[in-house]
Amino acid sequence: MERWSGKVAVVTGASSGIGAAIAKDLAKAGLVVVGLARRVDRVEALKADLPEAAGDLLYAVKCDVSNEEDILQVFKWVEKKFGGVDVLVNNAGVLRETDLIESDNTKMLREVLDTNVLGLVLCSREAYQSMKKRSVDGHIVHINSIVGHNVLNFPKFNIYPASKHAVTAITETMRNELRNAGTKIKITSISPGVVRTEILPDTFVDEGYPMLESEDISEAVLFALGTPPRVQIHEVIIKPVGEKF
Repeated sequence: MERWSGKVAVVTGASSGIGAAIAKDLAKAGLVVVGLARRVDRVEALKADLPEAAGDLLYAVKCDVSNEEDILQVFKWVEKKFGGVDVLVNNAGVLRETDLIESDNTKMLREVLDTNVLGLVLCSREAYQSMKKRSVDGHIVHINSIVGHNVLNFPKFNIYPASKHAVTAITETMRNELRNAGTKIKITSISPGVVRTEILPDTFVDEGYPMLESEDISEAVLFALGTPPRVQIHEVIIKPVGEKF
């Protein structure tokens, strides 16, 4: 991770769970971390869990990644304050419990697509433009899911698996585009199984599913970032021991 010391990382959905763990671990590793979230006060509170030196590297910035204007303003701010972005971790994601065939659920379905798919694409686009402008061999990480590879029979998951399948396809499309553009920017998809986070439906807790912790996913991010420039981790699938799907 030494090559990233002092570099700038943007982490979306940094207020809790996986995003919070990643933001803290990147700051501990010496990166300047811009933690994006709608609940910006919760990102600010993460500093209390960090040594003073690492806490000084964490910046809490309010951003709703389903809002393009928010995204554009944030990346402009990062460029003005720090010069640009070197690492992007697209972690922000939402799950709205409904069925595709229910009525009056259009707003919920749009929220999932706008955050999980379009928000991820727009943040990646702006990060790439920043890297390209400065000829930086940066790294983009997408926090995907095992349901981005298989559609499982989970009630009320509706369009969520489709949004994560989109992330799988988008990752490979971006990898092709980055290569075709002649860059050495890396892109990695990390697909966890069940993780103990706020997004998790109560059913998983009630039925005693084996679970990962947010820190397990953060360690995978650090692993992917810590590889030599010649190495690109395409996909990491992480499941808790005993998971049946």
